[in-house]
Amino acid sequence: MTDTILWQRLEGLLVFVVSVVYFANLDSGLPIWAAVLIFFAPDLSFAAYAAGPKVGAFAYNLVHVYALGAVLIFAGLLTANVLMTAIGALMLAHTGFDRALGYGLKSIKGFKHTHMGDL
Repeated sequence: MTDTILWQRLEGLLVFVVSVVYFANLDSGLPIWAAVLIFFAPDLSFAAYAAGPKVGAFAYNLVHVYALGAVLIFAGLLTANVLMTAIGALMLAHTGFDRALGYGLKSIKGFKHTHMGDL
C-alpha cells in the first residue's frame, strides 16, 4: 500500500468517525433501523452496472463522493431541515467508511478498478 493510499484510507476513517458522531448528536428522530438503511443505501448504485461499466461507474461515483453528503448537510443546515442534515451525515459517513476500507471511486474500465487501485 502506498503512502497516498494510506493517507486516503486514514482520511476516510476520520470522515466516517466525525460524521457518525455528528449524526449521533443530531436530534433527527430517525430510528436506528432507518439510519442503518440510509447508511447502506448508496450501495444500491451497484445495480447500475447492469447497464454497463460506464453507467455503473457514473452512478456509483455520483453517490460515493464526499461532496454529496457535504451538500446535503449544508442544505439541511441552511433550511433548518434536521432530517436532510442527518441524511447528509450518513451519506458522508458511508463514503468515509468505504474509503477507509479501500474502496475508491470507480473507473469506466470496470467495478474493480478504482482511484485507490485495483480491488
